[in-house]
Amino acid sequence: MGLLDKLLGRSAGGTPAKSSIVAKDRLQLALISDRIKVTPEQMELLKEEIVSVISRHFDIDREAMEITWGDKHDKLVANIPVRRSRML
Repeated sequence: MGLLDKLLGRSAGGTPAKSSIVAKDRLQLALISDRIKVTPEQMELLKEEIVSVISRHFDIDREAMEITWGDKHDKLVANIPVRRSRML
């Protein structure tokens, strides 16, 4: 699930997420964004750049990947399933 999906309240399976979970995620994102001064648009740009670099070396599953902020610390967490290496 991407950052934009979280903001719009969509879950990974395409079904709507519970409103309390969506509200909590939005609040966490707002607090982290305020603390590190990153807008949602900048986060999406960063995500696309990360995917672009990794895609040069690996065939990745873009639908199953998740790039999120860590819960307790200001850290970026990337879960990007790799199908196969492009390096020979």
